[in-house]
Amino acid sequence: MSMLGHQQAVRAIWARLVKGEAGLLGDLAGEPLPLAREAWGTWRFTGARLPSGASYHGMLVPELAVYNNDRNDFLLLVREQDDAAHLHYRFLARRLDLPLHPSWAAWLWQRSLASGEVEELDSLGLRAWRCRPSQEALRDDIGKAVRRRELGVEPALLPAAGRKAA
Repeated sequence: MSMLGHQQAVRAIWARLVKGEAGLLGDLAGEPLPLAREAWGTWRFTGARLPSGASYHGMLVPELAVYNNDRNDFLLLVREQDDAAHLHYRFLARRLDLPLHPSWAAWLWQRSLASGEVEELDSLGLRAWRCRPSQEALRDDIGKAVRRRELGVEPALLPAAGRKAA
């Protein structure tokens, strides 16, 4: 959540949210939208005074949406200009103990959508997906895709961590 206003107001909203109080966002039609339940828990807050000095910008990000989180499940938050498949690949490669290659990003994204491991959430201002990857199912699906030659596995393409000594 991005908040803009006076520093006291932004920090007051942040404090109420992290205490667990219900938070609602209004869309352009004035309908309230509840914050995703998946976002509750640990939050990261960063804030900065804007150059004009009169306004303050605060960002409240759920821990599940942070790249370096150690949990296998994650929230993928995508702006219009971002590539969802590439971001999904980066989060998977960080969390799973599988040798994944960046050229597989589109295949991994489509596979996750088709398998139901990725669920789009209602959001405002960006697109959001709840991702619950299954390492075992993904390992099996990668093996099948390699055998069907949908994915390349040349040693030069695999990340160094995924290569084994001969």
